[in-house]
Amino acid sequence: MRQDGVDLDTSLGYLLKQASSALRAAMEAVLRPLGMTVTHYSCLELLAQRPGLSNSELARGAFVTRQSMNVLLQALERDGYVTRPTQAPVGKVLPTQLTPLGRRSLEKATVAVRSVEVRMLSGMTQEERSGAFTILQSMIHSLGDDGTGA
Repeated sequence: MRQDGVDLDTSLGYLLKQASSALRAAMEAVLRPLGMTVTHYSCLELLAQRPGLSNSELARGAFVTRQSMNVLLQALERDGYVTRPTQAPVGKVLPTQLTPLGRRSLEKATVAVRSVEVRMLSGMTQEERSGAFTILQSMIHSLGDDGTGA
């Protein structure tokens, strides 16, 4: 144990960060052959579940900056995965929609990402999975974030 009382071997926060990093690396590995990153996948998934989100809403949901999301959206639009109006229907917000190509790409990516989740949870019983889900939700709630970034 270190003098300040923090022992990384018993730090739950450190363990959560390790799990998050391992999950991200595994997701990147299965998404790379599909020409995607985790952020790319997250953006498409968010749009499938909530069509019409703005750049700012997508950035919050994918845990990236607005600038990074804007660059990604420009690339996704150029490559035919999403569409955005040239002019904002209201205010400055350009609502983004998935194209049929974007939906097909998301379907393939979802299968890949689900395989990672299945692998991650393979050593747990259904009861343990439910408990872990509840515990993680409680941690998020206790820290004052509902997980949406809003």
